[in-house]
Amino acid sequence: MNKKRAYLLYLILAASVIFTGIEGRAADNPGSGQPAYGDALIVGSIGEPSILVPMLAGDSASHEVAGLIFNGLVKYGTDLSIIGDLAESWDISADGLVITFHLKKGVKWTDGVEFTADDVMFGYKTIIDDKTPTPYKEDYIQLKKAEVLDRHTFRVTYQKPFAPALSSWGNLVILPRHLLEGKDITKIDFARKPTGMGPFILNRWTSGQEVILDSNKNYFDGRPFIDRYIYKIIPDPATMFLELQAGGVDMMGLTPIQYTKQTDTDFFRKNFQKYRYPVFSYTYMGFNLKHPWFKDRRVRQAIAYAIDKSEIVDVVLFGLGSPATGPYVPNTWPYNPDVKKYEYNLEKAKKLLGEAGWTDADGDGTLEKDGRPFEFTILTNQGNSLRINTATIIQWRLAKAGIKVNVRAIEWSTFINEFVDKRRFEAVILGWSIGIDPDQYDIWHSGKTKEKEFNFVSYNNPEVDALLEKGRRTFNIEERKKTYYRIQEILAEEVPYIFLYVPDATPIVHSRFKGIMPSPIGIGYNLPKWHVPKALQKHMMAQ
Repeated sequence: MNKKRAYLLYLILAASVIFTGIEGRAADNPGSGQPAYGDALIVGSIGEPSILVPMLAGDSASHEVAGLIFNGLVKYGTDLSIIGDLAESWDISADGLVITFHLKKGVKWTDGVEFTADDVMFGYKTIIDDKTPTPYKEDYIQLKKAEVLDRHTFRVTYQKPFAPALSSWGNLVILPRHLLEGKDITKIDFARKPTGMGPFILNRWTSGQEVILDSNKNYFDGRPFIDRYIYKIIPDPATMFLELQAGGVDMMGLTPIQYTKQTDTDFFRKNFQKYRYPVFSYTYMGFNLKHPWFKDRRVRQAIAYAIDKSEIVDVVLFGLGSPATGPYVPNTWPYNPDVKKYEYNLEKAKKLLGEAGWTDADGDGTLEKDGRPFEFTILTNQGNSLRINTATIIQWRLAKAGIKVNVRAIEWSTFINEFVDKRRFEAVILGWSIGIDPDQYDIWHSGKTKEKEFNFVSYNNPEVDALLEKGRRTFNIEERKKTYYRIQEILAEEVPYIFLYVPDATPIVHSRFKGIMPSPIGIGYNLPKWHVPKALQKHMMAQ
């Protein structure tokens, strides 16, 4: 098999995932009415975006909104294969080192200026610039060179084989050169007033309240049917649910109890459509590995044994998910089902803690070492009831092992900017939304521990570093699989994170919205095609 065929086979296999199914149905049905322009979609969220430039954003709220404003050269299709976005097509050299993108013609930024290969080059130069505070530059410094061949042709040449090469040209990089050239992207208002080419245009951002987007009537892939997208910030899920019932919100992610109990009524069955599907994400408890107590692997293993993951899945998720054993989700090709598992075992936990020097010398129920009690704080974000409830269960379980745990929930932007980024924490409960490609260099490599980078627990293992490098340097799916299996074995032994659970996505949407077609990449991928028949429209937009 030649190298080009091997590369293409890799792209197909890398996208292959076994899914257990998607609950819910397409909201279209006979007699639902013809697609019509108009109405507004009000989406509730507990988190506020921090910034609307994808390459500067590290949180899901920012990417959710920015993804409606910006485009990439490629994107994932409903079958998880890579398809064109701003790229009409591309050619890959036989050795996989050169990709030539042929860009769509006639596409314009929303200020009317034509999009060209110069914008791709400008975005590439911006993301690799040392002055750009981005956690994503690693994929782009792999290039040997980038070239603008003409207004609509962009070519990249890699120094070495790089398995995630094609997928990396998603929506992170493209920026309007005519607006930003010669300016510091971190010091101008573009991050709060961006100009893109996507299906929606920023209308207004009111901090702490809402982000309003209007449809881009000149969108190159067809004008969205929905005239306005309102991202409504409601930090408390219970309050958001009341807004859903009252008609102030059309769409939200349900908590497990909302999904299983509170929406099981005639009112919700008549007026809303619920969906449930697996997602590429997991929730974990991460340790600050520079903290003196958590430097000892035995302590981390003991805490893992003292936590009952199945209990968390049952009590917190109401069964809408599964226990996690590593940084990949079950039923995907890089997932290793045979790694060391930490089934709940209090006696093992206590034994390991004793070996590490933690004893209850005074009999008060709390372990001590060198005269200091074993007490630490778990930080997580306000408004996320799943994480707060998870932390509370962990607090209760660890108390049985003699460890006193405090739980503190902090407003999202403060949590990330002042605590996580500055390494001012002992332990955190957070989650990762992971890519379809298994490369997790940015999360686990020891060179990615600077402020704003993703290895904020300060994990350092030379073998993992070497394996991460090896895994991204081959297109052979079986070789990559062995590499990522071994990484998971090491992480399971060293426990820099306690991988807690893989949740299911459980969104709910008002039933007047039609055109929703569930797929392995969720329901929002075709948002511009969602529509409300004229007779069912609720909001009239001023023209």
